[in-house]
Amino acid sequence: MAKNTSLYFRIVEGRNLPAKDVSGTSDPYCIVKVDNEVVARTATIWKNLNPFWGEEYTLHLPMGFHTLTFYVMDEDTISHDDVIGKISLSKEVLANQSKGLDNWLNLTRVDPDEEVQGEIHVALELHKDAQTTCLHCHIIEARDLAPRDITGTSDPFTRILYKKLSAETSVIKKTRFPHWDETLDLCLDDADEFELGSITLEVWDWDMVGKNDFLGKVEIPMSCLHRTPLLQGWFRLLPLGNSEDDAGLEKDNHCRERKSDTKREREGKLGALRLKVRLAEDRILPSLCYQPLVDLLMEAVVSPAEFSFCQVEDLTPLTLLEEVTTVESRQDIAMTLVKIYLGQGLVVPFLDYLNTREVHHTTDPNTLFRSNSLASKAMEQFMKVAGMIYLHEVLKPIINRIFEEKKYIELDPCKIDLNRCRRISFKGSTSEAEVRESSVGMLQMYLTNIIEAIVNSVSQCPLAMRMVFKQLHKRVEEQFPEPENEALQSVGNLGLQLGHGKEQWMAPLHPIILCSVASIKDFLDKLIDVDHDAVCEVPQRAVYAPSVTVKEGFLQKHKPEGPQLLKRFAFKKRYFWLSSETLSYAKTPEWQTRSSVAIQSVCAVERVDENAFQVQNVMQVVTQDPEGQLHTMYLQCKNVNELNQWLSAIRKASIYNEHMLSSFHPGAHHGNKWTCCLQSDRTALGCSRTHSAVTLGDWSDPLDPDAEAQTIYKELLQGKDKLRKQYLERQEIQAPEQKETVVEPSMPSDKVGESIEHSERFRAVVSRLLDVVVDLECAHTSFQQKEKEEASSLILP
Repeated sequence: MAKNTSLYFRIVEGRNLPAKDVSGTSDPYCIVKVDNEVVARTATIWKNLNPFWGEEYTLHLPMGFHTLTFYVMDEDTISHDDVIGKISLSKEVLANQSKGLDNWLNLTRVDPDEEVQGEIHVALELHKDAQTTCLHCHIIEARDLAPRDITGTSDPFTRILYKKLSAETSVIKKTRFPHWDETLDLCLDDADEFELGSITLEVWDWDMVGKNDFLGKVEIPMSCLHRTPLLQGWFRLLPLGNSEDDAGLEKDNHCRERKSDTKREREGKLGALRLKVRLAEDRILPSLCYQPLVDLLMEAVVSPAEFSFCQVEDLTPLTLLEEVTTVESRQDIAMTLVKIYLGQGLVVPFLDYLNTREVHHTTDPNTLFRSNSLASKAMEQFMKVAGMIYLHEVLKPIINRIFEEKKYIELDPCKIDLNRCRRISFKGSTSEAEVRESSVGMLQMYLTNIIEAIVNSVSQCPLAMRMVFKQLHKRVEEQFPEPENEALQSVGNLGLQLGHGKEQWMAPLHPIILCSVASIKDFLDKLIDVDHDAVCEVPQRAVYAPSVTVKEGFLQKHKPEGPQLLKRFAFKKRYFWLSSETLSYAKTPEWQTRSSVAIQSVCAVERVDENAFQVQNVMQVVTQDPEGQLHTMYLQCKNVNELNQWLSAIRKASIYNEHMLSSFHPGAHHGNKWTCCLQSDRTALGCSRTHSAVTLGDWSDPLDPDAEAQTIYKELLQGKDKLRKQYLERQEIQAPEQKETVVEPSMPSDKVGESIEHSERFRAVVSRLLDVVVDLECAHTSFQQKEKEEASSLILP
């Protein structure tokens, strides 16, 4: 049984942030870390103490995590960015929020002693004889320590403490991955007391000037060594906390400072963030367990092409699912269902079924798809999944050009900034009329280009989307055949709406929009002009063809081969394309000759430490050739968000590769040693764990039928009691003769029989669905019990 962990978070806004600039404002942005790994950076909101971001992310974390931390920073173009404060949420806190967290949270100060990370590998053993007891502590190595020096590294050493006894290892210079391989001995003389207390292992960064910096600690109860004479393994480093070694005035001052800081934080002196965070952890059963549920879902849509009203009104697992789905969860359920039916090759009949029900239950055509129904949410999610690549193909070139040209455009008289115009144009003063005239011209050109790209894109639109649109058009036409309902879309009456809005300054664009109405309507007509039989050609498993480019763009590339030194200027600009088969690159997008790396050969995709090249946002793609030799390609991205996107995209493409590495070197090998662990052997095993399964969730995620079925099962499990009471228990309470009295007296006998038959059919559908849910519940219980038994049979340190 596999474990699946997903973490969704949305950084909504901030309020009452402190001013960090001399102007009395700040330029805030947020950095998000999962266990000290940067996973996202928001945009910078300039000169604002109450910023709004509205950015959201989803992470897939198969290996789990400990802490999610949000840092609010003040961007400074001259010196280092200032830290305003942070919010840390442990996995345990998030797990206890069954519906997720949605709240304002006060920022707390950033204490260096709390900013620890990494693990230490040690072996502890007690040796006893008649006179003494000796503690042997083998300090082997550490990994992923926090950087404390300006070079992005540390000079770590380890100290072991037990009561008044202590010993230290040597200092390893300039590394976050030290290898000590040293044994420290403590002779315990108090035979009557040594069973009490804890052994403390502290890791410090040695400094020649000033005091040493704390890197983390591990506390091991002495009682553990009596149960397990040899205790060996990797231990996570923890913050300093309240150390018993702090003494006298220093300790008192420290405590007073911490209390004062805590009070200020409670009062929100550092400001606050509004966050939405939701943790979802699932145990995924084998595929065979979910097949009965998938079969039931398929039955609802596997029917003749023409729906009758009775069929639409029938009770099915889909309608039951909609009944128990909450408004909050409906969007996730809709996305999951879209992926399930895409995987089964039935997404077109699935959406036709939901849309037919939606249309039949709508009396006013102007309210079609205005509710938060399963049909409206499913259409929305289907457009994202099936249409995102189409959207990028059609509009991305134009959008990119708009951003690259960086033209100042503003029509609202209240928002025109003449200072900004002068700064960009360098032509002296500019009047508001000149700004508006220039803005109108640029907007008209951009809008014309966008409309032309859309109306000429019929052949690029995915077949599945065109089939869904055609079916939807047909259902609406059947339900609302009146001539006055011929144009249900607002585009049909667009000419009557223009000029009556509040934004009168947009009037110069009205002529272009009016001229485009006919071409847009013609585009929509052509879009649904597709053969109905073509639906059979929609692929059953893959949403995209293997050769489709899922990500592309410029990166700085360096492939270290040979003895040359790795300098910053050694990175060369190249254009990259990623598909499910290859990662290829060339000098420019138009370059005909491309070099490529087979995705099948990828065995690690990881970040690179900043000190390896003295540059930021570098990643590495490690591949293995047929002879088993490893090769590394280093790629530099423009910013941390682009880095995370490329990491995630390549990891998803290679996630099912065999022979993935379990460890890697986060540094580079030059100067005859690895910059991370200082080992000289180029082929030495990696000094840090790989994270190849950690990915960002988005519309291009591969289909995962078991995880999708598990999501549907969880929703049905929460609603099973409601379904049982509504459809089974309520009728079972009634006596047979009472059941007949429910029927209207004037109802014809054939209608009475039909009603009873209808009710029995409903009961049968509900019973089958609940039986499947109960079987899955039993399967989960069985697997969990088996896991507990296996865990209890192991001797854990």
